[in-house]
Amino acid sequence: MARTTMDLAFISAERVKFDNVDLVKLYLGDEPDGEKDLGISLLSMQVSEDVRDEVWNACKGLDVLETARVTVEIERGSKNAGKFIVLHVESAKPAHAAKPATPQGTQQQPKPTGAQPDAAKA
Repeated sequence: MARTTMDLAFISAERVKFDNVDLVKLYLGDEPDGEKDLGISLLSMQVSEDVRDEVWNACKGLDVLETARVTVEIERGSKNAGKFIVLHVESAKPAHAAKPATPQGTQQQPKPTGAQPDAAKA
């Protein structure tokens, strides 16, 4: 089996729980091919049972249409088509960077210390 990581638009996550069934499915969007898809190409992917809760909780922090980095395993599906099984999801937004440095022209000058002559007497 092959693994790959893709950046896709997050659309929705769906969880179905009843009796002994617990399934999580992701709906993601990719760029359209212009022939079969216009606007957004919709993809639905099952989540591996080993990471269901982890992926579900990661999706709670995603906004609709936010770019998500999705790691999948590709299994052989029907008619030799690839079947994507989600292993990991995270936001593709860069982590919050450190506070940017103050531009040089706006640095505050240090205040002088000690006794200073009174400007009115000079």
